[in-house]
Amino acid sequence: MPSSTQFQARRQFLIGLAIAVLGAIGFSAKAIVAKLIYRYHVDAVTLIAFRMLFSLPVFLAIAVWQMKKSSALSWSDRWRIVGLGLVGYYLSSMLDFLGLQYISAGLERLILFLTPSFVLLISAFFLGRRVKPIEWAALGVSYAGIALVFLHDLKQSGDQVLLGSAFVLGAAIAYAIYLSQSGQLVVRLGSLRLVSYVMCISSVACIGQFFILRPVAELNQPSAVLWLSLVNASFCTVLPVFLTMIAVKRIGAASTSQAGMIGPVSTLFLGAIFLNEPITSWQLAGTALVLGGMYLLSKKV
Repeated sequence: MPSSTQFQARRQFLIGLAIAVLGAIGFSAKAIVAKLIYRYHVDAVTLIAFRMLFSLPVFLAIAVWQMKKSSALSWSDRWRIVGLGLVGYYLSSMLDFLGLQYISAGLERLILFLTPSFVLLISAFFLGRRVKPIEWAALGVSYAGIALVFLHDLKQSGDQVLLGSAFVLGAAIAYAIYLSQSGQLVVRLGSLRLVSYVMCISSVACIGQFFILRPVAELNQPSAVLWLSLVNASFCTVLPVFLTMIAVKRIGAASTSQAGMIGPVSTLFLGAIFLNEPITSWQLAGTALVLGGMYLLSKKV
């Protein structure tokens, strides 16, 4: 019979796991909300601007709080943060939302889920890390899953799937570059401080892009677009960031990462519920392969 200490430890782990799962579902639901917003003929530039307009106040407040309690940044760190903000969240988000105009939410989430594999490849080819045979096998299984779903969707929608997948693939690579380059800064600055700074940079870039490329009158959108954008900013951006950080603190980064595997599955079913996207045997098989490959990778990296 487990002791009270073991019971409490198990309970705390399950709570942390539940928080991680909620965070993963929140991040994944971004694709569903974006698809709903696109029904109102809003383009990617406007969509991402509204997302950042609503989320910026929260990240700005955290950034100011962190600045008051922390030492000043060196100029090299400041430039690195600017670069990470432009690549990791601005470029990645922009390419992601562009891709969602052409492909299903389920395929988008599967492609984005390959990000850890791109981090591994960047580490291997640019940082000199040796890749183990089991890791190559994991990558092969995951990419086979993506190919399965991609070829199936390509038969249905043709060139649009090719273009959309290319955009989302670029988003995954951009975010992998961000993860690969942010390791030292996270150790020195802490995740909360780094994320708040980077999100502020990204928000300014996204909002500034809107005012450069679109007339101010484009801010006048139907109330449904505003409400969906608020959901996108709060439940699919700000809240998942904090839930993931809480989960990492409770159960560690490895367990939190594995809980994130619920993301592609949740997107598949949320897409069926809210977008009437069909769930086919091809999608289920591809999803199983991607999840299996990423599980192997998470055990070995």
